[in-house]
Amino acid sequence: MLILNPMPDYLHFALLMDVKLKDHTTKPPAGLNKEEVKRKSKALKKRMLELQKMLYAQQRCSLLVIFQGLDAAGKDGAIRKVFSGLNPLGVYVKAFKAPTEEEKAHDFLWRVHPHVPPKGMIHIFNRSHYEDVLVPVVEGIIDEQQTRRRYEFINCFEALLHEENDTHLLKFFLHVSPEEQLRRLKERKTNPEKFWKHNDQDWEVAGKRKQYYRAYEQIFKHCSRIPWHIVPADENWYKNYYVLSKVVETLEALPLKYPSLS
Repeated sequence: MLILNPMPDYLHFALLMDVKLKDHTTKPPAGLNKEEVKRKSKALKKRMLELQKMLYAQQRCSLLVIFQGLDAAGKDGAIRKVFSGLNPLGVYVKAFKAPTEEEKAHDFLWRVHPHVPPKGMIHIFNRSHYEDVLVPVVEGIIDEQQTRRRYEFINCFEALLHEENDTHLLKFFLHVSPEEQLRRLKERKTNPEKFWKHNDQDWEVAGKRKQYYRAYEQIFKHCSRIPWHIVPADENWYKNYYVLSKVVETLEALPLKYPSLS
């Protein structure tokens, strides 16, 4: 039986999330003014750039932002809209696809670790190590015992990043309704600017929505020692604002400052 060391004290505050995605809205809160939210987003982007400059100059800690969600949930758009305008020298984006043959010959975290942020950097994952407890679970490639082991490996991996390199993690699940997902997938077949996004396999995955919901709910239950943010993602203006606000909130909580002359 695999026995792993207990989590560090800083992780114990987060209760395991008993989430039922069907009970979580995909819509913005009622009563929000779209134009006002957009104005707030503009101010948040300006503040995020100021904080990033200090993060990059200080070289003391780092930020890893993880985006997960069903196909057409808006991961690409969130990354583009939220992080455009930052200093490109201090930002790196990695999109994880299905593992290659070389990657499958190693442990499932082997392909992830080279892309985590060094001090001073913001790294963004479009999909992540969580794909390895999604597709293999839904498709029956790994059994329950293997899945539980991977949950613990993920928890320890994320603790390692924080404890050893002062990497702060933000984990977003972009929650989109079946109707909006279907509309976006159809648009990929009718809008020439989106043809490049079309993939027949996305329709097959969309048909397994319930299975993917169950897999995500288990992830939230077992891998929320660093908590997840479930983001209503039917409206891009609110999704982007939500992500921006959490990124700025996280950076504001760090002891960032410009280095003094030595």
